Amino acid sequence: MKHSTTNQRTRRGRGPARRIGRTLALVLPVVLVLSGTLAVTRVNWSGNPSNSVLTASEATSSDVSTRAVSRAPQDVLRDKLLLELQEKNPGVALTHLQEAMNGRPSLAKHCVSIARALGRAAVRAYGPTRAQSFARPVCDTAFASGVAATHF
Repeated sequence: MKHSTTNQRTRRGRGPARRIGRTLALVLPVVLVLSGTLAVTRVNWSGNPSNSVLTASEATSSDVSTRAVSRAPQDVLRDKLLLELQEKNPGVALTHLQEAMNGRPSLAKHCVSIARALGRAAVRAYGPTRAQSFARPVCDTAFASGVAATHF
């Protein structure tokens, strides 16, 4: 039996580009369906208007002016954690700070200033020794430095 090499052709399109294309053809629809499903779960389906967003026609002029003075997310988080520090304890506030940093990495650049503010508030509320006992490795040692800065 004779094997001829002159009539053999290489099959084009069987390389890595075709495999990548097939993988995308299978994975992309799944990703799109899942992202659509997640988007639908964020919609308020309960019919409770207290959590729903106002449309432009429903908003009054006082609502618009109130929303125009919206605060930065880091300021809202700082105030929430300071209130939590007063109502509960600094340990709970630091745990929620860490969760907020994990949940919204965009706030990470404000972590040190928020933790220092919590440290200063902890000294005012609990005294320097007890405030230091709540220290955690959140945002390096910013909480501890806030305690130390207020104490000394």
